[in-house]
Amino acid sequence: MDMQESIKGFAKQFEWEPKVENEAKLKKFSKFIVVGMGGSNLVAELLKIRNPELDIVSHRGYGLPSISKKVLKQSLIIVSSYSGNTEETLDSFKVALKNKLSVAVISAGGKLLDLARKNKKPHIEFPRIGIQPRSAIGYSVMAVTRLIGDKNLFKELAELSKLLKSYEFERAGITLAKKLKGHTPIICSSLKNFPIAYNWKIKLNETGKIPAFINYFPELNHNEMTGYDVKDSTREISRNYCFVFLKDMSDNPRIMKRMNVTERLYRERNFPVEVAMINGTSPLHKIFSSILLADWTSYYIAKEYNTDPDQVPMVEEFKRLIK
Repeated sequence: MDMQESIKGFAKQFEWEPKVENEAKLKKFSKFIVVGMGGSNLVAELLKIRNPELDIVSHRGYGLPSISKKVLKQSLIIVSSYSGNTEETLDSFKVALKNKLSVAVISAGGKLLDLARKNKKPHIEFPRIGIQPRSAIGYSVMAVTRLIGDKNLFKELAELSKLLKSYEFERAGITLAKKLKGHTPIICSSLKNFPIAYNWKIKLNETGKIPAFINYFPELNHNEMTGYDVKDSTREISRNYCFVFLKDMSDNPRIMKRMNVTERLYRERNFPVEVAMINGTSPLHKIFSSILLADWTSYYIAKEYNTDPDQVPMVEEFKRLIK
């Protein structure tokens, strides 16, 4: 399935009912650690937007997070890799196994799924429909929620299959892509919505094949902002930036004021600023609506530059070089 079809059919991912193999070994936990890289490990932060009290953290790297053994033993470690061959994630699984920690796996195949089966660990297999890992965020959040065991959250996610209308975001994505052409985007959001901004960066990098950077309010007002107080001597290195502000009416009013004032200051210094509202009927609807807009924007940026929106050859080349 190519990227365009993946985006069009994104809402269908929330119709999926994940099946847990070896479910009898899946104990009930209140603490969770999601291990994975790139698009395979956005779920934890996105779910925290919806429920800040959820005790779930992300780990991106080898091994396990540097926290106490006591907390590790109290946590379900969810190891997620779409391909099942991610080097860092495989290492995390082996470390968890060695330390006899509670672990569950989410994957479409590869070595990770083989290890889960061999060691009789609870695992969920992604549908194999030929999409890119970054496009499987719907499947990922459904699988993680299934392992967490939150039935109400799972039901709320399932409703997105009817609420999300991909075509509603395509035109806005086309328009934004045209405005971003020739620029390096800097995506800015509130701290609460920073995981959404990170998803935008992933999509612009991998699908759009362009540099993109992210920051959040209020932190950027104390440091990064001053880097764009352009003088004649720095004008050349600053001229190609374009800011995309992800605005959410539920953000703290002081954050909204900071966004508005920063937008004015940037425009006065001749920087283009685009605003992408985070809208929806619920926190989850808002999250995945913005993700759809990021998908379409990055897809049409790839078209603007005549690059392939699907494959990531540089990542594959890198993997070969580090073997």
